[in-house]
Amino acid sequence: MTSKLESLNQWVADVAQLTQPDAIHWCDGSDAESAALKAHMLADGTLIELNQHTHPGSTLHRSHPDDVARVEHLTFVCTPEREDAGPNNHWMAPSEAHAKIDALFDGCMRGRTLYVIPYCMGPIDSPLSRCGVEITDSPYVVANMRIMTRMGAPALARIEREGHFVKGLHSTGELDPNRRFIMHFPQELTIKSFGSGYGGNALLGKKCHALRIASHQARQEGWLAEHMLILGIENPQGDTHYIAAAFPSACGKTNLAMLIPPEGYLKDGWKVWTIGDDICWMRPGPDGRLYAINPEAGFFGVAPGTSKKSNPNALASIQSNTIFTNVGVTADNQPWWEGIDNGQAPMTDWQGQPYNPAVRPAAHPNSRFTVSAKQCPSYSDMAEDPHGVPISAIVFGGRRASLVPLVFEARDWTHGVLVGAAMGSETTAAATGAVGVMRRDPMAMKPFCGYNFADYFGHWLSFDQPGAQLPKVFHVNWFRKGDDGKFLWPGFGDNLRVLEWMINRVDGKVGVQATPIGNLPIEADLNLDGVTLSDEAHAKLFGIDHAGWQAEFASIGDYLAEYGPRLPQALKDEQQRIAQALG
Repeated sequence: MTSKLESLNQWVADVAQLTQPDAIHWCDGSDAESAALKAHMLADGTLIELNQHTHPGSTLHRSHPDDVARVEHLTFVCTPEREDAGPNNHWMAPSEAHAKIDALFDGCMRGRTLYVIPYCMGPIDSPLSRCGVEITDSPYVVANMRIMTRMGAPALARIEREGHFVKGLHSTGELDPNRRFIMHFPQELTIKSFGSGYGGNALLGKKCHALRIASHQARQEGWLAEHMLILGIENPQGDTHYIAAAFPSACGKTNLAMLIPPEGYLKDGWKVWTIGDDICWMRPGPDGRLYAINPEAGFFGVAPGTSKKSNPNALASIQSNTIFTNVGVTADNQPWWEGIDNGQAPMTDWQGQPYNPAVRPAAHPNSRFTVSAKQCPSYSDMAEDPHGVPISAIVFGGRRASLVPLVFEARDWTHGVLVGAAMGSETTAAATGAVGVMRRDPMAMKPFCGYNFADYFGHWLSFDQPGAQLPKVFHVNWFRKGDDGKFLWPGFGDNLRVLEWMINRVDGKVGVQATPIGNLPIEADLNLDGVTLSDEAHAKLFGIDHAGWQAEFASIGDYLAEYGPRLPQALKDEQQRIAQALG
């Protein structure tokens, strides 16, 4: 099989000449192909069959111990001018980068099959979707891409129709950490990844295409590619509002995307629908509103901590037809991870050794599940709508133990862009030695924006045009702590109370308490039925500390200055205006 598109055939031929595979397989995405690949991986040990009675169709993959996460220090954005990549990216000149990584690709597929994966990010017939082709020597990557994208013959047909696509070349190489690079060439719409089989480094449709390359495409074409979940909130009257939300890792994105309403809300008829848990592409529609699609077709979620209590919808999603990576297994071959809380115990750890908690955890802290989004109980068919869903609100949020209230609303779009640009999260003990270190992570895009953040902020500001019906922008903080170090807000399903207030703001049903940092809720407008908050919680969740915010805005000013003269003046002006208002 080849393509009707000459440029695609030529590229595959050129890669084959460089990498020297024993065979070339063009993926059609069929069930028969998937079954044959799976049988091949079970036979050679790439996949291990799990308990087919409890987890039908599910398998386990064990990575090389040195290949278990994204490698940001080896991830490069290769633009002709260093300034275009910005201080937010590692940079390498394109000619140097191609030479360096092509030397690694030379002959690397001898004894292996080269797989050609045509894929579509987003609904196959959506004008908001974009296509790519990944060449890989990893059948594990093929199996994951089949779940995570619209992969195969329909995608190839669209690529042939459109005549252009993002090129992704991947090889696991020898899995040597010293021979590993993930290179992005935005101007060439090309990705090259060598030496890793881990999802974020190897599933090139995911972070590499859907964020780093797509953010560049989006800037050129007038849309936004964002690290955001998308959820729908349906009220008892049957009206649905869609919200996009950006949180850094470990701040509950998947939990919010699959939120289950509190009991009182369920009785009243509220429903929450999941469109996506990780990536959001937004484009202005004919009515001036932003319309969003989830470019992914599946979830590549973190397993540890997923339980019936923390995220029942996620747990329900992964009971069948799931690829688990780097989890432990029980005596009867069921997947197990820390925090699953199901009364079972692991027998074998993620490296295939007898479980010994003194040696290592049963599941790697970054162990994963790959599953079709359609298996989620809260999945919405609107995820396949080619027009996308209209976004009523954009939410930013991080993990802040102090200072930041439960929720506030930006006064206008420019203020909203500043809120996103300045957002940060405090490190946890699990992540680093230092607890409570505040790191800025603009729009949760720090590891993923494919160009200079100063230009990216300018691109966001550019959407404020005459006739635009832009979403309201909010900031939330589920993680405010009291003097005793305990969380002041219950979180999880109760976060719907905050989302309801946002929707009421969008609909003009409630007022606000205006402050220099933004509009805070009037506490009586939040439905707190069944929630008990201490006096300290009331004061800290719904109030502002002027002195603390003065220091914060001085810090934000210093942070923005790091981007130099390319930073939009409007953002500097907004920071100074608020700093002055705080006195």
